[in-house]
Amino acid sequence: MLERILVTAISAIAGFAVFSAPLHAQTLDKIKQRGVVVVGTKADYKPFGFRDPSGSIVGFEPDLAKDVADRLGVKLELEPVVSANRMQFLQQGKIDLMLATMNVTDERRKTVGIVEPSYYASGVNVFVNRKVALKRWEQLKDQKVCGIQGAFYNKYVAEKYGADIVAFRGQNEAETAMQQGNCIGWLYDDTAFQERLADPKWAAFEMPLETILTEPWGAAVKLEERDGPWGQFIAKTIADWHRSGKLIETERKWGISPSAFLKKACEQTQ
Repeated sequence: MLERILVTAISAIAGFAVFSAPLHAQTLDKIKQRGVVVVGTKADYKPFGFRDPSGSIVGFEPDLAKDVADRLGVKLELEPVVSANRMQFLQQGKIDLMLATMNVTDERRKTVGIVEPSYYASGVNVFVNRKVALKRWEQLKDQKVCGIQGAFYNKYVAEKYGADIVAFRGQNEAETAMQQGNCIGWLYDDTAFQERLADPKWAAFEMPLETILTEPWGAAVKLEERDGPWGQFIAKTIADWHRSGKLIETERKWGISPSAFLKKACEQTQ
């Protein structure tokens, strides 16, 4: 009797494995069947992903998403995401692919299928009014600093430098809080401040500290799909972006300062 139960259980597990594996591998087929790929990108992170005057989402990452759609021969649907919900959207199946300024961390690798190679990189800095005269990270001790929910470096900066991080859902909220004097500055990716530093509107502000915690950005699919056909397709696509110079070309198109990460990655593929 026990032997029969064990045989039945093993057969059921084997059957589930055979049945579930193709389900995980079907994302690529489903995209082709419906003729649309849904990609999650930022819509508040100029110039990497933002809304133009017509309301359309444009920028560095939307351009990459369009290239994915073109390679598949399908239409592109962009789904706006923020740091606080981008991984959940992927897990819930609301998006097929995430290209949303996400730094690669060991913790995130446990949650979503981060694809290699990485396609960009950024570090962490603080955007402050020049009157603050911020010169060292240690000056943040016991100071309220605006941040973004879900940013991996909030805890690091709070613990290492003693900053009091006040985390907001999105960039607009953090930016407004900083302007209203609720925080002495804004802790975020250094790439997010590039566009502001070039804008006369922000002439009174600066990014005075040395960038820390430089980490690569990873595209992501569902965790179980990372090594399957869909994840492999994205990995090959990103490798081609590096090899062809498309990433550097797209960076230049959007007026982004040349990235040492992209230059090195492109050279390594030649």
